[in-house]
Parts: sequence; structure tokens; C-alpha cells
Amino acid sequence: MAKEKSNQQIKEIAPFTLQEWLDRDIVALVDVREPSEYIGEHIPGAKRVSLSNFDPAKIPQEQGKNLVLYCRSQNRSQQAAKQLLAAGWTEIYELQGGLNAWKSANYPVKINKNAPISLMRQVQIVAGSLVVTGTILGAFISPWFLILSGFVGSGLVFAGVSNTCAMAMLLAKLPYNQRV
Repeated sequence: MAKEKSNQQIKEIAPFTLQEWLDRDIVALVDVREPSEYIGEHIPGAKRVSLSNFDPAKIPQEQGKNLVLYCRSQNRSQQAAKQLLAAGWTEIYELQGGLNAWKSANYPVKINKNAPISLMRQVQIVAGSLVVTGTILGAFISPWFLILSGFVGSGLVFAGVSNTCAMAMLLAKLPYNQRV
């Protein structure tokens, strides 16, 4: 059952409802995550239109089907839904809780074991490497290198507070993260 949010045109649906709609073939399902995330795992039948280069014209408009957007946790799908509203769409559904909720409800996910590692793991590896490098260089070469560690730490705090990660957006643009 669709639960209306504050914006009357964007509705949330529970994983159970999405599964019912998939079974009845009345849904156009769109994953707005990045290619590497989609390749790693996605809901069977979902089409990918990444938020990083989102274009409302690329969204399938299938007669008699409900458009449902999803991402990992629902942050990016909300951003995509707002873009669709601005482009004139009148009814948009979001998967409540995103892919995390779908998996928690034990619904099927298509998994590719040969996919590149997740974007968040890539961020953790790069950020951790920069912090360690700044710390080692600061201890043995010049204390000025500690600024690198402080800068990366500040970026991580900002990413946590704002729920946006500049490093993830940069890493998403690398060629190995663009293959589908």
C-alpha cells in the first residue's frame, strides 16, 4: 500500500507492495545508483538510470505501469523523484528504505560476484590510505603533512552530516565504475 509523503505526488511503497507489483507486471522499476553498484547487485527487472547523470527523458514511461525508483537507502531516489516532478511527472513511487529494506525483507536480488567492489568500500580504502599517508609523512617528514589527514577527516564528517560524498562522486566517474 502506498503511503503518501509530504509531497502528494511522491509516494512510498513497502517492499511487500513492490513484490506484488512485480508479480503482477505493473511496475517500471528504476535503480538510480551508479553502474558499479548496480552491477554488484540489483532487484531483478530493474533498469539503471544513475543519479549522477540523471535525465528524466531516459525514464521508461510504460502505459499501465507504476514508476518505482530505488537506491541503497532512499536518499538518491528522493533526489531523482524531485527531478521527475520538476520535469512534469505526476505520480512517482519510491521503495521505502531502498535496496537495504528490500534485502532485509528477504526478496530476491541479482548478485554479480565478479563486480568491482562497492563505491563505499572504495571510499573507505582511498580515505583510509590518505589518512595513513598523511600521518606517516607528518611523523617522519614534516608536520605539515598532517593537514592531509585533517582534510580527509573533515571531508568524512561533512559526508556523514550532509549524506553526500564528494569522493564517492569522483570515484563513480572512474572507467571501471562505469562498465555495465
